[in-house]
Amino acid sequence: MQSIRGMNDILPGATSTWQKVEAVLRTVAASYNYQEIRCPILESTALFTRTIGEATDIVTKEMYTFKDRNDESVTLRPEGTASCVRAGIQHGLLHNQIQRFWYLGPMFRHERPQKGRLRQFHQFGIEAFGLTGPDIDAEVLLLGTRIFTKLQVQDKLTLQLNTLGNTVSRQHYRQALVEYFTQHQLLLDAESQVRLQHNPLRILDSKNPALAELIQQAPKLIDYLDVASRRHFDELQELLTQLAVKYVINPCLVRGLDYYNLTVFEWVTEALGAQGAVCAGGHYDGLVEQLGGKATPAVGFALGLDRLLELVGNVSTTVKPQVYLIVLTDGAKALQFAETIRAAMPNLRLLVNCGGGDLRAQLRRADKSGAQIALISDHPDTITLKFLRETLPEQQLSQEAALTKLQEIIDFKRESL
Repeated sequence: MQSIRGMNDILPGATSTWQKVEAVLRTVAASYNYQEIRCPILESTALFTRTIGEATDIVTKEMYTFKDRNDESVTLRPEGTASCVRAGIQHGLLHNQIQRFWYLGPMFRHERPQKGRLRQFHQFGIEAFGLTGPDIDAEVLLLGTRIFTKLQVQDKLTLQLNTLGNTVSRQHYRQALVEYFTQHQLLLDAESQVRLQHNPLRILDSKNPALAELIQQAPKLIDYLDVASRRHFDELQELLTQLAVKYVINPCLVRGLDYYNLTVFEWVTEALGAQGAVCAGGHYDGLVEQLGGKATPAVGFALGLDRLLELVGNVSTTVKPQVYLIVLTDGAKALQFAETIRAAMPNLRLLVNCGGGDLRAQLRRADKSGAQIALISDHPDTITLKFLRETLPEQQLSQEAALTKLQEIIDFKRESL
């Protein structure tokens, strides 16, 4: 049997890297006082068709959608924001309140699998509700910047900014785009022809190099902004400059989901080939009301962990035990001693020999495991402590003395690191 195409296993050798990255994400989110929220992987299909947009590629081509046993249409979540908003409305967390959430978990899209693009992929996301000014945009961007700095990948990423304005200014811009691309309709590829009818802004996001010059010469949304949207964008840029956050303006940057307005942004890299977007987000002030809640401003981003791990360096490593317990006497007593050690030293990596074997065989296993120390349970009342990586004499100790000695050794090694 093989795993389903595009749904990869994360093996024990790689999970340690994932855990380190996830620990950074949790720590940084907590330092900004964002709270974790956990939503279901399976949601009603209507949640995504209403929020993402029925004409988007995600809804028309990529969602894993099926009928459940009640003949209701359900979908494996393709992104996290819609679920987060749905949960906030359902549990009364958003109206006239300020909330800062983060989430972490798998998402699903039926795309052509390739490096940096999987059908089951993993995202870390943050969402801030109830705040309107450019200062919350700046906070979100600072949070992302801190993550990349702590993971030492900031030099591999470029922050791109744009603004989509409000609904009215975007509608005027949409009309200008339709007129422009209609004049050049014969130059558009099949995908852009469809987008011209349903969402012409998405043509700006085309990866077809044959359209690059045409897109570059298209009208720019910033020329159609209302006064408030332009002021919001200008103030954000001033904040980022004062905070020494590096960015570039990309007037062709749009988001692939219909619910965005005002600030949009992406962190992109050239280190991953075609899959250059590592983290993306922006404002979505109309989404809560669109799902039946009261009008609530919101901003957030989603960060692709699979791509981030590629930048960090997902090097397979086996986590080695620090101590190996060799069992030559009463197995129950040896296991009980192991539990005593774990209770006293919860961060110690202790591996107990299982499956029997004489002393020589178990010592070979202990050495192969990479452990620094072997504890040999060779007498009902004593333990032999043997150093496997250092030329030091063995010590025969009571269980209590062996535990004390072990604590001294491990503490000393930690201080020496």
